[in-house]
Amino acid sequence: MSTLVILESPTKAHTVKGFLGKGYKVVASNGHVRDLPKSKLGIDVENNFAPQYINIRGKGELISDLKKEAKNADKVLLAADPDREGEAISWHLAAVLGIPEEKIKRITFNSVTKAAVKEAIKNPRSIDMALVNSQQTRRILDRLVGYKISPFLWRKIKNGLSAGRVQSVATRLIVEREREIQAFVPEEYWTVTVKLSNAEGDTFTAKYFGDKNGKKELGNEADAYGVVNSVKDAAFTVASVKRSVKHRRPQPPFTTSTLQQEANRRLSLPTQRTMMIAQELYEGINIGERGTHGLITYMRTDSLRVSDEAKAAAKEYIVGKYGEKYYPAVPNTYKVKKGSQDAHEAIRPSDPSLAPDMIKNRLTADQYKVYKLIYDRFIASQMKPAEIDTVSVDLDASGNIFRATGATVRFPGYLVICDDSDSGDDEIAKDKLPLLCENEVCNCSGILPEQHFTAPPFRYTEGSLVKMLEEKGIGRPSTIVTTITTIISRGYVVREGKSLVPTELGFVTTDLMLNAFSGIVDYNFTAQMEEDLDEIESGNKDYIKVLENFYKDLETELKSAEAIIGKDKIAVEPEKTDIICEKCGSVMVVRNGRFGKFAACPNYPKCKNTKPLEPEKKPLEAKEIISDEKCPACGGEMVLRKGRYGSFFACRSYPECKTTLPVIKDSGVVCPNCGKRIVVRQSKKKTTYYVCEDASCGFISWDIPQTRKCPKCGDIVLKKKNRDQYYCRSNCGWTEENKK
Repeated sequence: MSTLVILESPTKAHTVKGFLGKGYKVVASNGHVRDLPKSKLGIDVENNFAPQYINIRGKGELISDLKKEAKNADKVLLAADPDREGEAISWHLAAVLGIPEEKIKRITFNSVTKAAVKEAIKNPRSIDMALVNSQQTRRILDRLVGYKISPFLWRKIKNGLSAGRVQSVATRLIVEREREIQAFVPEEYWTVTVKLSNAEGDTFTAKYFGDKNGKKELGNEADAYGVVNSVKDAAFTVASVKRSVKHRRPQPPFTTSTLQQEANRRLSLPTQRTMMIAQELYEGINIGERGTHGLITYMRTDSLRVSDEAKAAAKEYIVGKYGEKYYPAVPNTYKVKKGSQDAHEAIRPSDPSLAPDMIKNRLTADQYKVYKLIYDRFIASQMKPAEIDTVSVDLDASGNIFRATGATVRFPGYLVICDDSDSGDDEIAKDKLPLLCENEVCNCSGILPEQHFTAPPFRYTEGSLVKMLEEKGIGRPSTIVTTITTIISRGYVVREGKSLVPTELGFVTTDLMLNAFSGIVDYNFTAQMEEDLDEIESGNKDYIKVLENFYKDLETELKSAEAIIGKDKIAVEPEKTDIICEKCGSVMVVRNGRFGKFAACPNYPKCKNTKPLEPEKKPLEAKEIISDEKCPACGGEMVLRKGRYGSFFACRSYPECKTTLPVIKDSGVVCPNCGKRIVVRQSKKKTTYYVCEDASCGFISWDIPQTRKCPKCGDIVLKKKNRDQYYCRSNCGWTEENKK
């Protein structure tokens, strides 16, 4: 029997192909093969919202090839990603292949490993129409909002704008935060810090807390200096010492949302880039002798569940590396948030035995960083909590209470692998206090009053926006990245460093949506719609009823919007440049044309002067590959560069230091002389040769060693540099011409 396996991604198809033997053919659909037409609504609102799907333009040849392969196969397994989108892709494939229904089955696997793929093939199932209907409902809802509301924006503001069920809400969040920042009025406050020492001369600092009645704020300079004057000649007596042991639990393994947040916060990666890297790690990386292997489980999930097999593998790793005392008596479990689908496990390494540093040379710099982030978080989540000794000391000075706090790590627990002290919790960052006893008098060597002002709330970053959307129940793991990308590409929001800042267009569009379509941009409405989609997926709600109720409210808002919006256009202040028009002296503004943005005179059509805008210098992405070897001349980093003869490592200090090193790749075999690693190098003419990594060994071969044995004496056969003759290493006299 022959079996055809169809996946979404060519990369994943290549990986899975290596796991399956004869009788299987693995191909890729490259995502969706059918979708709604772009030229019209494509939804029959009078006939149960029936979608009018068409084959995606440009995929005709692919669909034809898939049909032929499916016709020749005895069985077809649809193996798209294990989520709503993957289920819909499988359903569309089944529709276009034109083969009997009983011949097609659906399989899913949470990690691209041999064991997971083989297990999935043993357990095929039918296409889950509840999942398909949930995806269809989201697609139809978004199409109705986009195609029904966008024309209002074109008429009122300008052509090319779009409204979206989630994107409009995300833009509203960013706009409201910006207005909150603009309206913020800073308030003055003061602190008074004293530098103290005990009888042994150990120094520490304490801050003014209040008096015997409790905490007291210092609102102005007079309050602060009133405290300073009252304590400058007073004795600082230890009034109380409170000691406690706090247990700090590790954070749970990553979900899609928390991975996006942490990668943005720790690695400064945009959410889209994070998900691209996670997709690469999931689909498979060539890690040498073990071939291509999926390194993480499926990356679109909101579950914190971990399989028993993964827990056992984590335990083996933790106990083996750190000892029994670092593993809890009962494995850690984490409570799933309300509304989570829990369809897949949390994001974790598919094989915990593959530590990041073991395969670092097989990964790009960004792949390594993201894999290490996922790996460390998962291993730490299975470890014992950290135990932290904390102490809080109150000191009395003429009735004024000053407080000093300190902390020391008694038992590091999970902190040995995952130090999250920069997560905003400064428990561990507190100073270590000297040993102090009640009624002990401390010496004061300095008093420092300081003025401060309250700060406005921070602008959203991609990470904090993802967190807020998740807290409000808006969007799902598979849609949030697209939402952020859309609002930036549409010009509603721009990036300033890591911050997301609304444009004038974002302000105007949000105000219009709030005025005319308040129901669409209502946070509760959008969150409720996500819950309805989950209910459809679980089979508890009928998707037609959900669409009917939504469209009834939408029609009402569309009718009232006609009266609210009116006919006059809203003027949007254009983005100004620093370019002066040499013809009329005006400050030029940014305009959009068919070939992109350009600078234009604001006095058009009186002045038609235009200039090209210099392309924005994009920040370097963390793609550069750094060698494990340091520069032998100056000790600096060696960075991968490209030259006329191929890639090489060069000192980062160039041109001050012009040291270069060849690129080294592991050949997967050991040196026959000394047993160390054989590495692959290239000459300037791109001729590949093999040498021992230990330069003192001196072994060199022009073919992979240990692939043949001498028929005369059994020693190793090597190849001469001219690649035309083989010879025996032992000089027994055996040679062979290359027979082509």
